[in-house]
Amino acid sequence: MSSLSIKLQARLKRKKRIRKKLVGTRQRPRLCVFRSAKHIYAQVIDDSEGRTLAAASSLEKAVTASPDIKNKMTTAKLVGKLTAERVIKKGVKKIVFDRNGFLYHGRVKAVSDGARETGLEF
Repeated sequence: MSSLSIKLQARLKRKKRIRKKLVGTRQRPRLCVFRSAKHIYAQVIDDSEGRTLAAASSLEKAVTASPDIKNKMTTAKLVGKLTAERVIKKGVKKIVFDRNGFLYHGRVKAVSDGARETGLEF
């Protein structure tokens, strides 16, 4: 782990600390967000079964073809909405938000805002 950058090491340490407390169940799965420099990914995970219930990313055609896309923030919000729509179809309304070691602002917050607007409860 010494070859990893200091920022990445700090994020992984935060991630481990957060995941000790967060567990996604069938009734309340975990919405996990990953943010890279260009893209954003979100997936809803049931940790008891080890299954991904729904996922969305900024690489999908549903997101890239949208006329609403102006910047990374609007893309992140759209990814949150898309993930929420997919998981609501499966009958899940309540989730646990996993920011994956990232700070809760910017694009990570935009994903959660988009999911909340669509009807998910945190």
